[in-house]
Formats: sequence, structure tokens, C-alpha cells
Amino acid sequence: MNTFRRLVLAALIPAAALSLGLSGALGQTPSPAPAASASPSPAQSATPSPAASASPAPAATPSPAPSPAASASPSPAAPPAAAAATPAPVQTADPFGLETTLEAKKVVMVKGTANWDSAFDTLVDAFKALNALLDKQGIKHAGNSMIVYTSTDDTGFTFLAEIPIEQDPKNLTKDMSIGKSPEGKALKFVHRGSYDNMDNTYEAITNHLDDKKLEAKDTFIEEYLTDPLKTAEDKLVINVFVPLK
Repeated sequence: MNTFRRLVLAALIPAAALSLGLSGALGQTPSPAPAASASPSPAQSATPSPAASASPAPAATPSPAPSPAASASPSPAAPPAAAAATPAPVQTADPFGLETTLEAKKVVMVKGTANWDSAFDTLVDAFKALNALLDKQGIKHAGNSMIVYTSTDDTGFTFLAEIPIEQDPKNLTKDMSIGKSPEGKALKFVHRGSYDNMDNTYEAITNHLDDKKLEAKDTFIEEYLTDPLKTAEDKLVINVFVPLK
């Protein structure tokens, strides 16, 4: 069941063709012809006075013909600029199967085992233990809480609950340790909703890997973008990282 699919909104902005009316301007240019006909005065041609030759000066007056053509060209340029300024629609869906590279972070972690029936409660308890340790020593998180699945079967799974830190905590319990989060090439998927509904997301992830003929490592990483201790279960936002071989 493909619950999350990559949805891309493509915007096609047609460019409107604007006529510059150059043909109309060319149709008006024959006006200089009448100016030439004004010069042939039979009476004046016999007169030796060249002053009559000044009559071509009116022929220069048909200059109004270029002005319509000049006034037509600048104004149509503005509308295309306004159309180009229209913003393109943005992508609204979460990317599914986005290639990324994980960087190792220093983390405090606790090992755990959980049954599928009570999986989320077990993960929350692991995060509570880590947070209690950090809060008591005044150590702040340096990133989002994570779950690394180390093995799974039909009844349950083993995991590492991890919280990124910059300062090493003291007085760790026997199940706790300081280490590094996973690193390397991975695919990123996003789950929104309850932990119980993650079956649909993982089924979609499996289908995606099969379609792309990709081989994953034997582990999955969940990064909790919303705090699982304070967020309603049906409002969770979780990045699922699938390391590739």
C-alpha cells in the first residue's frame, strides 16, 4: 500500500505572443510619396529662381510617419515581464526515497528489546531513561532522538535508542553507552501519523526498493522529528532512513 508517494506539481506558464503592429506602421510609410508630388510645379520649373527648390523642405515634414512605429515598440515589452514574475508552485508532499548521506554523530544510547504488541511503549520508556539521565546532568540534546533497529523477527525486535549529544554524560547504567550514530549512503522516507500505521510505510518502502532493484543493509533508522514523549501518537513525524549496500 503506497501511503506516501512523491508528488511533484509542475507549472507550465504559457508565454503570450504580443503583436507589435509593425505591418500597420509599414502601411503608413507611403505618405512620403505625396510630398514628392508637391515639388513638381510647372510654373516654378521655368523660373530660374532656385528658391522654389526650397519647396522640398515640406517633403521633410512627413517625419510623423516614423513616430507611430517608434511608439508601438516599447510599450508591449512590459506584459511579458509581469508574466515571468509569477512564482512557480512549490512541492507540497514529502519526498519518498530521497538519496542522502548520513553523518555520524556522538550519541548516548541504550539497548533494548521489544515485542511488536507493545513496541511504541517500549521505545518511549527507552527515551525516558535517556532523557532522565541527560536532564539530571544538565546536558542538552544535539539533535533528534533516533531508533536503530538491529534485528527483527515475527515476535519483536532489538534496538538502540540514541540521542545526539556534545557533552559526555556520567553514571551510565549497564545498558547505556556512548557511541556514534550510523553513517553512509541511505534513502530517506517520511512517515506521518501513529507508530502502529508504520506498517504501511514500511510496505511502501519495500515496494520502492524492489522497483528500483536496490539492496538495503540489515538495519533501519527512525529519526523522530516530533518528540515522542510530548507528541500525540497520531501526530508523529518520523524520518525513516534505509542504509544501502
